Amino acid sequence: MTDLAAALLYALAWAFARLPWPLLRALADGLARLWIARDAREARVARRNLELIRPDLDAAAREALVGEILRTTLRQTFETLRLWTRPVARNLGDIAEVHGEALFDAALRSGSGVIVAAPHMGNWELLNQWLASKTPLAILYRAPESRVGEAFLRRVRANAGGQVEQVRAEAAGVRTLLKRLQKGGVVGILPDQQPKAGEGEFAPFFGKPALTMTLLGRLAHRSGARVLLCWCRRLPGAGAPRFALHVETAPEGVADADPRRAVAALNAGVEAVVRRDFGQYQWTYKRYSMQPPDCSDRVNPYIDLYR
Repeated sequence: MTDLAAALLYALAWAFARLPWPLLRALADGLARLWIARDAREARVARRNLELIRPDLDAAAREALVGEILRTTLRQTFETLRLWTRPVARNLGDIAEVHGEALFDAALRSGSGVIVAAPHMGNWELLNQWLASKTPLAILYRAPESRVGEAFLRRVRANAGGQVEQVRAEAAGVRTLLKRLQKGGVVGILPDQQPKAGEGEFAPFFGKPALTMTLLGRLAHRSGARVLLCWCRRLPGAGAPRFALHVETAPEGVADADPRRAVAALNAGVEAVVRRDFGQYQWTYKRYSMQPPDCSDRVNPYIDLYR
């Protein structure tokens, strides 16, 4: 039944994604306005994030940026449905610019393994497909609570021609990633997901402490792999989505033996990427919901800035 439900979800996604892009874009923008009007969770989270990290903005500028973030979030959702249900060759045709491809190719040729640190910036699903067009890779993911949701994700990501191995974010999965890196393979990690308590270190992100995964730094340190920051930025324009793909070397300290230094370097690298196009980052995510502990509260010692 799980596979059947996932197949039905795929059929619905396929049908929806066949709608003309101008219609999908208008629908996304309309939903963004509705989220703001109804003060939906996504609007509240984005606004709170901006209050925390962009005190330089007045109320009007902050609301304008909230609107941009929500429009981008919803457009990306509809873009992703298209990417998941179209031939990969057609999707790759949406990439109008590639910056740093020679850097990626050189890292592959080195044989030392490559860790792709892909922030929640632009469209990371298109980035996955570009990477898979060049080399087999393993991507770390946090499994959905729904078995149907996980089966659906496995189905749509298989669209990359079997080049993508999806690895659960658990102990066995981490061992799989390390082995792949030690053999000179490629691993993709979203570095800006908040880990569970005890699985990360706090480091500044836009001037605020953010609990950050130590996993990427540990893998880089133990394997000697090269770490690259990669993202797929949406280009401006009223037509069908077009993208610029970027590959850059991560800050030197991301593989430091000291996990606090490693996460500080990682966050600095991600922040530099986000500053290039603030509105295309996933600010609807509660990045700061676990702040350094408040020792007066033994039940829930971490401070939640979204309460």
